[in-house]
Amino acid sequence: MAETKPRVAEVDPVWSHICEEARAAVRDEPLLGGFIHSGLLHHASLERALSYRFSLKLASGEMSEQILREIADEAYAEDPQLGQAARADIVAVYDRDPACHRFLQPVLFFKGFQAVQAYRIGHWLWRTGRRDLAYFVQMRVSEAFGVDIHPGAVVGKGIMIDHAHSIVIGETAVVGDNVSMLHSVTLGGTGKADGDRHPKIGNGVLIGAGAKILGNIKVGECSRIAAGSVVLHDVPRLTTVAGVPAKVVGEAGCSQPSLNMDQLIDGGI
Repeated sequence: MAETKPRVAEVDPVWSHICEEARAAVRDEPLLGGFIHSGLLHHASLERALSYRFSLKLASGEMSEQILREIADEAYAEDPQLGQAARADIVAVYDRDPACHRFLQPVLFFKGFQAVQAYRIGHWLWRTGRRDLAYFVQMRVSEAFGVDIHPGAVVGKGIMIDHAHSIVIGETAVVGDNVSMLHSVTLGGTGKADGDRHPKIGNGVLIGAGAKILGNIKVGECSRIAAGSVVLHDVPRLTTVAGVPAKVVGEAGCSQPSLNMDQLIDGGI
């Protein structure tokens, strides 16, 4: 007798939890039944649901939903790490954003999460040599979400971008794992020189709203960048920098600032 394959929900706790939340949401608000079914319950896996949302959000008169869906399905099938990163991002948003009370919220409602997942598909296209298509995805992500991440940038997993308005991440930027940032953050260059010209952000870094980190500089792991700062030089690990230009003003305050999300400095703002 042939073995029966386990259902996705039995081996994927994140997707199983999302489906449970989705069924409860339909019971609580029947008017959203069609929206939740088409966005979540209609799909057999998180990857399929993300492909659907990618195609729905980025479709335009220049590129149909069907073509974008095929692109996303191919990306998730070819690179399982895309789905793994998405799961880590969902948990990151749930753990760190006090406005997130369910796993389904980032998938359905939060443009920061959706923009990062779309970037990940664009980055896969970039790595596989399909660079014009990657640029198209970047363009549509910028138009749809107000988030401009170059497909050549390298972004780790467990990423939380709160509010995610006016985010800019340049071509040679590297963002480590478990990084948190707020709106209006720029990881940019300092001029028109080509080559490696963007910041390298270590694991566990917290970047406050409106911070600008410019040039090929290193931000050490588990450091904090205060809101509104302009960072032009390397940042030591486990420190807090603030100001224009930014200077070290103290220690990071805890071992994992990106998880703690504490943005106060010495009891003040």
